[in-house]
Amino acid sequence: MDSTTIVIFGASGDLTGRKLVPALYNNFRKGRLPANAKIIGSARSAFSDEAFSNKMREDIQKFAPADFNAAKWGEFAANLHYQTGDMSQLDDYIALEERLSSLEGQRGNRLYYLSVAPQFYPIAVSMMGAASMANETEKTGYRRIIIEKPFGRDSSSARALNSMVHKTFQEKQVYRIDHYLGKETVQNILVLRFANAIFEPIWNRNYVDHVQITVAETVGVGHRAGYYEKSGVLRDMFQNHLLQLLTLIAMEPPAIYEADALRNEKVKVLSAIRPPNPNDLAKHTVRAQYEGYLNEPNVDKKSQIPTYAALQLFVENWRWQGVPFYLRSGKNLKDKISDITIQFRQPPHQLFGAMAGLATNHLSIHVQPDEGLHLRFAAKTPDKGMDMQPVDMEFHYKTSFKEAAIPEAYERLLLDALNGDAALFARSDEIEYAWKIIDTINGGWDGSQAPPMMRYKVGSWGPEAADAMLARDGRRWAQNDGEHNA
Repeated sequence: MDSTTIVIFGASGDLTGRKLVPALYNNFRKGRLPANAKIIGSARSAFSDEAFSNKMREDIQKFAPADFNAAKWGEFAANLHYQTGDMSQLDDYIALEERLSSLEGQRGNRLYYLSVAPQFYPIAVSMMGAASMANETEKTGYRRIIIEKPFGRDSSSARALNSMVHKTFQEKQVYRIDHYLGKETVQNILVLRFANAIFEPIWNRNYVDHVQITVAETVGVGHRAGYYEKSGVLRDMFQNHLLQLLTLIAMEPPAIYEADALRNEKVKVLSAIRPPNPNDLAKHTVRAQYEGYLNEPNVDKKSQIPTYAALQLFVENWRWQGVPFYLRSGKNLKDKISDITIQFRQPPHQLFGAMAGLATNHLSIHVQPDEGLHLRFAAKTPDKGMDMQPVDMEFHYKTSFKEAAIPEAYERLLLDALNGDAALFARSDEIEYAWKIIDTINGGWDGSQAPPMMRYKVGSWGPEAADAMLARDGRRWAQNDGEHNA
């Protein structure tokens, strides 16, 4: 029987103990890991196998205490290993390869995980190539690599990184991870659309007025200010999370549920998106900083890096022509949410007069924290003539599936990579198309036609300019309660 080994580079970092090992442990206790799967961490920090295992035990008891079972952990920990190594030293990769060969026996499948800072991706991949760690043959078993975001910082660097990675790994071996795609409610978008006959016939420009995607955070930049000053909200959130959500909402049904078929449709959406031209930036984009950002440690006092952005984008194809997609994300906002709202058109005839505004239907997909769906429609108020009020039909994972806890996104994504299912991972062309959209907007914001940098108060929903962008066409953000602090 083939062996399977998961190799985590940067294993002494926060992600390994907080997300990766707990996800692998949960897959193990559910009986989903391959038999006798081994996990080996590698980093410069000096750990013995036992010390690494003890650290991981402390982390899972801290970050996922409800999942911990001492007996199961003992079984799982028996397959935890550690190899000290410097990412810049070829000899350390050769030593790791020898250790892996001794653990595996004759034939062993491998999944590599780069849990390291992005600047180390090129050197890690090239060193793995030099140490013959990427060679995939019938004799060796598969060799796959998971690469964390951000994958590049613009389209040119993403292309260069893709080119460098492809010198060592074939595209079929590369799994570019965005943990948002592992969330149950995100995956449920596909089921909602393509497993229910009532939605897809109206999922188009004839019935949809507009789409909103909001990913809001309640925290500031904190200790990430150094990174954020080089990134900003577009690179940090839009290029990956928000554009991925947009593709799932806008894509055509693939012929089969298979990785390339699914990703082909997502690429078609990204290639059809029309970024605002420089003359229209102030009309279709808003950028802002929360009050106090310039006083954060390691932030330039004259910084023009946005902590908030709102965009109006259009997908120029048959299904979505003329339907605006409004995307917004920011830090230090009123609530921590990730929501998608499909706002349907008004009925074609105002049968009930002035109250007809209440009859506008919308479908809300709550990605987090209260995962579920809300379908809003109008209902007659009892004993009040033809007065109406909006009512909701709701579905919540935590109440509808009481016995099934929602797994962490990494749990699903790691298992998919082990099983060779790349459907929820980004392909190289998908990454590059997404960067082209973001590059166009970032480039415009660096030019003379850039919209002014707005300010918004901590705990608000952002600047009034973002509301004005929707109000211009008689629309409003679904989450807003009318309180603004611009």
